Amino acid sequence: MSTSMQYQVLQEEQKGFYALILPVVFAVFSIFLTMGIGFGVLPQFVHAQLGYGAIIVGLVIGVQDITALCTRSMAGSNTDTKGAKSSVIKGVVWAVASGLVYMLAGLFAGMPLLSLVLLVIARIMHGLSESYLITGALTWGIGLAGVQRSGKVMAWVGISLFAGIGLGAPLGDVMNTHWGIPAAFALITLLPVIGSLPMLKLPSVTTSAKKREVPFFKVIAAIWTQGASLALSAIGYGCISSFIALFFVSQHWGEASLAFTAFAATFILTRLFFASFPDKYGGYMVGAVSLVIEFAGQLLLWLAVSKTMALAGCALTGMGFSLMFPAMGVEAVKKVKPEMRGSAMGAYTAFTDLALGITGPVAGLIASCFSYQAIYLFGTLCCVLSLLLIMKPAGKNVKS
Repeated sequence: MSTSMQYQVLQEEQKGFYALILPVVFAVFSIFLTMGIGFGVLPQFVHAQLGYGAIIVGLVIGVQDITALCTRSMAGSNTDTKGAKSSVIKGVVWAVASGLVYMLAGLFAGMPLLSLVLLVIARIMHGLSESYLITGALTWGIGLAGVQRSGKVMAWVGISLFAGIGLGAPLGDVMNTHWGIPAAFALITLLPVIGSLPMLKLPSVTTSAKKREVPFFKVIAAIWTQGASLALSAIGYGCISSFIALFFVSQHWGEASLAFTAFAATFILTRLFFASFPDKYGGYMVGAVSLVIEFAGQLLLWLAVSKTMALAGCALTGMGFSLMFPAMGVEAVKKVKPEMRGSAMGAYTAFTDLALGITGPVAGLIASCFSYQAIYLFGTLCCVLSLLLIMKPAGKNVKS
């Protein structure tokens, strides 16, 4: 086959890939846009309008992550037995339901306790939405595009996730400033409906007629090396998202918004340009390189003596962490049978939930005992542990 013909075939394959995957990616983007809106408006609503303190604000925000972590097994089981499309649709329905309850909470703002209870219920629904959506979207995307493109699917789902949160927070702030919080809550209700319409036409992925035979804990045991490596790499991201602002303040470097921008920019650009690398070169190879880059970023933050040095550390951390999810995910998918893929994706993403859940308290303890800068030594050591994990021989696959 001539070079021109090979290029044409490649172009057709790319068009086919994006035709299948972009509707799923758009659905994920629309729902994580609603989650970003929540991050943008809920702290102010709970604190300024309902009159609660920082602990209650943190509780309201954290309920979603806790729910997502606790329901990964349920979402994985549903994906394996009823199909990935079923899980994505349930994720959309839960997102719409959360928006309706948010609107009720806004209507009862004059009754702070009732409004708070409604907000917690809405956050639980949002957590269910996240759990079903991500588990279903990853499994559906891999089923549609083929397991040989699983890394690329994970990369694009991740781009839509971070882009949704990143754009949603300022959008929520704009909505609140110009039209009020009720308008932001109404948008949370509408966006999942609009974003899910294109994916309804996509075909379902064939599922096993049998119910899941392998307990969820055995699936976790099969992929724990990949999951733990991902979790350890996520700690660097968690340290930045939780404490970079206070670190900048302690160093008198001004606003930390540029730090988030540096991280997000390199994270998204790396996925855009190198999304296919885990499929081409293998997850362990890409993961090892990624961890070395993230290690350098966390080390720079620990040793930073200037704002420029710290920003470079954030940028390198974003670049390194970017491909860890698809890289380790490619290897995790190989560990289970196709009909167990939903459970594997649920278990795999739960490692990130767990890592981000414990990073805040642990990093806060380190900061209180030492300094904000010492947090990034913790992130550096976690990168080393993650690298050691993926250098171990691969474990056994789940057979039955």
